[in-house]
Amino acid sequence: MTGPETTDLPVGFQVQIDHRCVRRGDLRNLVGGSPLRVMRLSDAALGMTSADGRIEVCDAGTRSLARTLLDAGIAHPRPMSGPHESDVTVVVPVYDDQAGVDRLVAALTGVRVIVVDDASPTPITVADTDGRCRVLRLERNRGPAAARNAGFDAADTEVVAFLDSDTVPEPEWLTILLGHFADPAVAIVAPRIVGLADPVDPADARPGALRPVAAYADRFSSLDMGVREGPVRPGTPIAYVPSAAMVVRRSGFGRFDESLRVAEDVDLCWRTDAAGWRVRYDPLARVGHDHRRSLRALLDRRRFYGTGAAELARRHPGLAAPVMTSLPLAAAVVALLSRTRLGALVGTLLSGWIFSRIRRPLRGVPAGDLIAARNTVRALGYGILQVWSAVLRHYWPATVVALLVSRRFRRWVLTAAVAEAAVTWLVDRAVDPGTPPMEPVGYSVMRRLDDFAYGLGLWQGVVAHRDPAALRPVIVR
Repeated sequence: MTGPETTDLPVGFQVQIDHRCVRRGDLRNLVGGSPLRVMRLSDAALGMTSADGRIEVCDAGTRSLARTLLDAGIAHPRPMSGPHESDVTVVVPVYDDQAGVDRLVAALTGVRVIVVDDASPTPITVADTDGRCRVLRLERNRGPAAARNAGFDAADTEVVAFLDSDTVPEPEWLTILLGHFADPAVAIVAPRIVGLADPVDPADARPGALRPVAAYADRFSSLDMGVREGPVRPGTPIAYVPSAAMVVRRSGFGRFDESLRVAEDVDLCWRTDAAGWRVRYDPLARVGHDHRRSLRALLDRRRFYGTGAAELARRHPGLAAPVMTSLPLAAAVVALLSRTRLGALVGTLLSGWIFSRIRRPLRGVPAGDLIAARNTVRALGYGILQVWSAVLRHYWPATVVALLVSRRFRRWVLTAAVAEAAVTWLVDRAVDPGTPPMEPVGYSVMRRLDDFAYGLGLWQGVVAHRDPAALRPVIVR
């Protein structure tokens, strides 16, 4: 897979500096991105920036500045135009879901549609009244990756959108996403995937039916990447985007690996990033998904997703690790979690050292000490959450063994189980206050069941591949 021919942004392309990277209205010193960066704008760069942090590409200087801020994750694209919907083909891979296809095709207007029937027992049909829809049937079941590739090969447009048959896009979703292709380096753009308001199965729409399961499925779906836009890269808050709904540029599409029946979308995103292309996530565009609302179906899906970790760890060493941290942070977190006087002392000393490392590039930045302190606390908090999550999710079979032999460890795990659920519930409410919250007790129970199912799949994959790489933590500099 080769990279883009050019990364030069076109004249008229605009970017917006993320307001979270600006402190006290000071655009000269920008702090943000993942990993955390400190960028100081020169007087010339400030002259290219509007008072609200908008930059429009009009010459070599603004082009370079906009690209730098985009790639740092400190600014986000605000393109004025992109390909037209007539330049798009929607590919729908499907196996034995006629009702979903009928609903989706009815929602897709003005675009060409190729439905790829992956050898369904009863052949899929499409009512084509205007000549824009057709069905491509595979003679044997080859999996969603192969079905998507077959549809891509049958399309003749420069842009191809993939939508699963259990999705329904909201209005303007495609228009919003197509604008990102004004950036010649963008290969993949994805919308936010949310719970579908009108499920195919009427039982799922009954008020109160399996409410905790349905609420958890809608609010905490593995397909929902959240409310914040940004670049998609391994090791960042948006590590991948799901193939249930994504749009790709033909020249930047590395094809789904047909040997994978799970995690083929993660693999594609990581290969695309490694080749030098950009992948973007835009939650302003939304696609509804018919989430699994029965407990058994939801947990089985989580287990299935977990089986993909071993294959990802083999193909992308270090990127699928359950824990990624630096040695000082890991030591500080372990010391603090020991809940001993010596641990508190060691944790405090290491926290001070981490603070000084973060503070160093912030010299001269207004409120630099406060920024460094906040990011030190965030790093420690995230590190503690990583440990809790790893013990409860990735390593729970080993945790069960330890529970049998240590009363102190049993108390520690109980504390971790309650605290981790409480913290993640509160963080979710703070990040996405516009969505009705799930009640905390039901969330806590579902969270732990989710961990059990995913961890079961993870160990299942590790055993099947005879490779423990997916369980191995990664210590970075």
